[in-house]
Amino acid sequence: MLTKTQIINSLDKLPEKLTIDQVVDHLIFVQKVQKGLDDSVNERVNTKDKAAQKLKKWLN
Repeated sequence: MLTKTQIINSLDKLPEKLTIDQVVDHLIFVQKVQKGLDDSVNERVNTKDKAAQKLKKWLN
């Protein structure tokens, strides 16, 4: 979950003129990056070998 401070800091880095769609896309991107970082810190990631095993199942 993003904090209000993270959202404000993120929006401050955007250009002065932009569309609502650009703001929404940017916030979704920031949220996904934050989720990835949280997953990494909490060890909810796959090793390269585990990912290869999963792909092998899906592709066969």
